[in-house]
Amino acid sequence: MECVFGLVGNGFAIVVADTSAVHSILVHKNNEDKIMKLDSHKLIAASGEPGDRVQFTEYIQKNVALYQFRNGIPLTTAAAANFTRGELATALRKNPYFVNILLAGYDKETGPSLYYIDYIATLHKVDKGAFGYGSYFSLSTMDRHFRSDMTLEEAIELVDKCILEIRSRLVVAPPNFVIKIVDQTGAREYAWRQSVKDVSTAAV
Repeated sequence: MECVFGLVGNGFAIVVADTSAVHSILVHKNNEDKIMKLDSHKLIAASGEPGDRVQFTEYIQKNVALYQFRNGIPLTTAAAANFTRGELATALRKNPYFVNILLAGYDKETGPSLYYIDYIATLHKVDKGAFGYGSYFSLSTMDRHFRSDMTLEEAIELVDKCILEIRSRLVVAPPNFVIKIVDQTGAREYAWRQSVKDVSTAAV
């Protein structure tokens, strides 16, 4: 029931994820951020089992930071994606992580990039990608409207179209989404698209 998608535009990459923490038929919270900042110019958006998702993304984040401390230079986006893929492949033969990842980054030499990594350690560099039930709607919408030279405003408009389609068409659609961007100035949160806000339960 999770929805994670992303795309690469002209000088930037965007990743979007739903913010629902769900188990069985229960929604535990609507403000769970599933997009982690790996370093100043990388974002990792993940879907899958909540425990695997949190543990694995934190493990990757700390190892990317460790590499930079040891060597004095950060990993490129391609190197971080290949490291992530390698760790998933190693775990696949032992204690596999059920986690799907979109890794976005910006490098001075190569510009923005987006990598698709699934739970069986398949790695692809893509212009647009998606995971979860929302991918049925976001991928078709992006196929129709995506261009590689999109401006940030055009890309945000496309993201909003994808969110609208998911909310309109998917029977178990998550209500809230977070949008994050990475470009030459760094990785940052752009906006939240909320239709439901968490309300604290009154004391009985």
